Amino acid sequence: MGELSGKAALITGASRGIGQAVALRLASEGASVYLAADGTEAELKDAESACRVAGAADAAWGVHDLSSAEEAEAMVATAHERMGRVDILVNNAGIRVRKAFGEFSHDDFNRVVAINLRAPFIASQAVVPIMKSQGGGHIVHMASSLGIVASRYAAVYNLTKAGLIQLTRSMALELGGDGISVNAVCPGPVSTEGFLAGRNPGELKQRARDVPIGRFGTVEEVAGTVAFLVSKDAAYVLGHALVMDGGYIVH
Repeated sequence: MGELSGKAALITGASRGIGQAVALRLASEGASVYLAADGTEAELKDAESACRVAGAADAAWGVHDLSSAEEAEAMVATAHERMGRVDILVNNAGIRVRKAFGEFSHDDFNRVVAINLRAPFIASQAVVPIMKSQGGGHIVHMASSLGIVASRYAAVYNLTKAGLIQLTRSMALELGGDGISVNAVCPGPVSTEGFLAGRNPGELKQRARDVPIGRFGTVEEVAGTVAFLVSKDAAYVLGHALVMDGGYIVH
């Protein structure tokens, strides 16, 4: 029996990368998992099968466009109906538009903010009554080290991740007394499809040299951090933005 046996987890952006790794890790701990992502049915089906093999008590998936506030609420309702409870919400879905400041369109701004910041806000508000009725739960926001330090060509992304960190603190302050633990994970450079896309080998080598540990992180390492935050070992960790970046922001 895994530590999360009898628990149910909703993970957004779960069709690939960090989200899928988180789903697999929580599944391996015995949790039921609901995998949410936008427009990737084949990938979600594969991820669901992988979670069952990993040890999930149950697994399901749904296509949800989190640029819509109404869809973020519907996602929580669907996951709750499917699993009968929601003990863990991992707000992982996010996008990044790489442009120089001054070149972002209104649509760029609105879409990045909607998916990266508004969707976690709306989904969290929707899940809180469920968690309160169950006696507690865990909410984990996937922020970023770029919510703490700046990066070129990512102004909108940076501000959404900084917003998630502050949202984490505000929620933790209000919800801790209800048994709802709220924390954020702040990964540094991680070898995901989104991070590697459009970067040439020379740029990647330079970015790796910027990390004191000398390499990029893995999705499994991020998933392990999430698993810690929803475990009994983290029972006294609340409102924390846990940076795991190989030392990227220490210099």
